[in-house]
Amino acid sequence: MGDNESEPIEVREEDVEDHGADRLKTGLKPRHLVMMSLGSAIGAGLFVGSGEGIALAGPAALVSYAIVGVIIVSVMRMLGELAAADPNPGAFSYYVGKALGPGAGFMMGWLWWVQMTIVVAAESLAAAEGLNALVGLLPVWAWALVFMTVFSVLNLTGVSNFGELEFWLSLIKVTFIVLFLVIGAAYLFGWMSEPSPGLANAGDFLPHGIGGVTAALLVIAFAFGGIEIIAVAAAETDDPGPSVTKAIRTIVWRILVFYVGSVAVIMLVLPADDPRIRESPFVGVLEQTGLPAVAATMGAIIVVALLSSMNVNLYGASRMLFSLSVRRMAPRSARRVSSRAVPVPALLASTVFGFLAVPATYFWGDQVLDRLLSVVGSTLLVTWLAITCAQIVLRRRAERDGTPLPLKMWGYPYLSWLTLIALVAITVLAIVTPSVRGQVISTAVLVTVLWTAGAVTYRRRSTQPSRRAPGAR
Repeated sequence: MGDNESEPIEVREEDVEDHGADRLKTGLKPRHLVMMSLGSAIGAGLFVGSGEGIALAGPAALVSYAIVGVIIVSVMRMLGELAAADPNPGAFSYYVGKALGPGAGFMMGWLWWVQMTIVVAAESLAAAEGLNALVGLLPVWAWALVFMTVFSVLNLTGVSNFGELEFWLSLIKVTFIVLFLVIGAAYLFGWMSEPSPGLANAGDFLPHGIGGVTAALLVIAFAFGGIEIIAVAAAETDDPGPSVTKAIRTIVWRILVFYVGSVAVIMLVLPADDPRIRESPFVGVLEQTGLPAVAATMGAIIVVALLSSMNVNLYGASRMLFSLSVRRMAPRSARRVSSRAVPVPALLASTVFGFLAVPATYFWGDQVLDRLLSVVGSTLLVTWLAITCAQIVLRRRAERDGTPLPLKMWGYPYLSWLTLIALVAITVLAIVTPSVRGQVISTAVLVTVLWTAGAVTYRRRSTQPSRRAPGAR
């Protein structure tokens, strides 16, 4: 992991030609950052993917969630260190480029953009399935089309309105997760009218062996995906350094409580062979506790949660594509913004995959959502690996240059290297597990192609005369 300081990756928004009118505006507050980050993660991965993870690993899924949770807490702290010191809408793509060279930055930006557009499609379909189950009226594909259209239009509003809307939507989700944990605990302790199963449902801890735990890791990784959006949003936040610092310190402890706690309740309340674990684990738990009315409400909340998460991820995808364009890694048109400082071309491009998922669902039904949930896990591993490598390199560079850091990673360099080793170990386990080997290899091929394309493009541009506009710094 070399410094690559001579590479032309230090291009910032203010350095790009004709960029004077194409700027994002600040308007987000620390509370928006916290809720946006939690809101992005509390979506299909938790409400739908958690059941899939439990089905694959059994009670050992709790270990998988704990492992991934501890890793993501460390990664988020490292990302917070980077974002607090140098906020940029390119976030980890920008930091990876600074640390590992332009090819790596190009790869990371495009890979994350593709990942987020897939997540947007997955969450629109999951919300459509949920609403179809609750009220019917329209088939799943039609609801998905409605959701994609409505939230594409909503994302054209200014970032201040977007942040406020997401704050309240995410607050609703967090409130119901807390309520779910309280009800689950009350039922397990025997404080409700229904008899408590105690630990009887735990059963065989490793029903599918270590292979089941490994297969669950990538599905579980999807559950945590999107929380890194806090670094993307930092560039549109007032006083970004202190705001990101405060948000990161607030988020990290909530991750393990919400995710590990929810999975523990599901596994202890529902029998291992209960079909509701895979279909709708949260609703299943509330039905099991003798609260069908609350279960029905929870179904509606899950739909709201999925739509909120979809909205945040669409925001993140559009900002990443905007940043790629600013750094001349994407078509020039993607940097253009509206009078409300919304990158409209980047936003519209980020909706394409979601709209394509509509006819795909019409022809292939539930298989589309299942495929989407399984694809994203391996790309998230790449994102976390890249963030970890970037933090190690840039922290070493900051200490060498005496650069002050508003927020620092715990236990550097030891914890950073331990996190890197853990991520590499999970990747190796995935490669040797037949059920997930294919998607890991496919992701590796995509990473290689994107990295090479970015390196070749920047090498060609570095030999060309500068085309900066007069007066550009």
